[in-house]
Amino acid sequence: MEGGLLNTSVQLAPHHPEGLTLVNPVMTASGTFGYGIEYSELVDIQKLGAIVCKGITLEPRSGNPQPRLIETKCGLLNSVGLENIGVDALIEDKAPVWAGWQVPVIVNIAGETIDEYVQLAAKLEGVPGVSGIELNISCPNVSAGGMEFGLIPETAAQVTSAVKAVTTLPLIVKLTPNVTDIKEIALAVEEVKADAVCLINTIKAMAIDINERKPCLGNITGGLSGPAIKPIALYMVYEVAKVVSIPVIGCGGIASGEDALEFIMAGASAIQVGTANLTNPRASLDVLQGIERFMKENGITNLVDIISTATK
Repeated sequence: MEGGLLNTSVQLAPHHPEGLTLVNPVMTASGTFGYGIEYSELVDIQKLGAIVCKGITLEPRSGNPQPRLIETKCGLLNSVGLENIGVDALIEDKAPVWAGWQVPVIVNIAGETIDEYVQLAAKLEGVPGVSGIELNISCPNVSAGGMEFGLIPETAAQVTSAVKAVTTLPLIVKLTPNVTDIKEIALAVEEVKADAVCLINTIKAMAIDINERKPCLGNITGGLSGPAIKPIALYMVYEVAKVVSIPVIGCGGIASGEDALEFIMAGASAIQVGTANLTNPRASLDVLQGIERFMKENGITNLVDIISTATK
């Protein structure tokens, strides 16, 4: 079977007037791929389905105290704290570069109040180079905002609804695993017209230096990512995909085509590669090649034919 016969395209915003069509299901996860520009000199990013830029706030942030990254067995603890250049600099310096790309760029936004989320979305409205918004209500590494909006259905719905009211861009809501029932949060944001949900963000965790007798991270706690959380993320995608009718994007420990296919078969329409990018700049492209190889070897011409096959 020739590669050209494969249809790997996915629609991430089927209820949106303009939709959000990706040529393939492989996206990069926020916070692991910079603004995309840094990686563009290392790999052919135009082959990706989409790039999600690092979390953006209204004002520039210097982030949390060092150390911010600690390796663990089968994973990574991070406590970067949403270090970023601020939305105005992003619009002036980064978006014009994105506007010349064929790969869509989705901007991850984070606020300390609902009003800050609204202001961010409003500023991004009509900006060339911005193809969508990922609403970050799941970051565990900031003292205010972030994850607290994603912990209960009511607040998750409230911030989603407020942002939806000021943007015409497709809206993806990124959910936290640090809740009792992630299905309730997903249903709440679907009810207020989120176009898709992404899950999961990192799991709150920590490490202690026994020689120094103190926490390893400067912020004490951080978010666990990487292969260690893949089974948890896969389970949550499986559960959420069974109850929502909007697309689900799987994220958590994906480092190979096989990993990605598990998420797709569990109900994900697309996947995000995160921590793997930090050790292998080509990780996302390797994942894509693995998906395509599986499709060819198994005579599958259309990716959508294998979405949710493990749930039936």
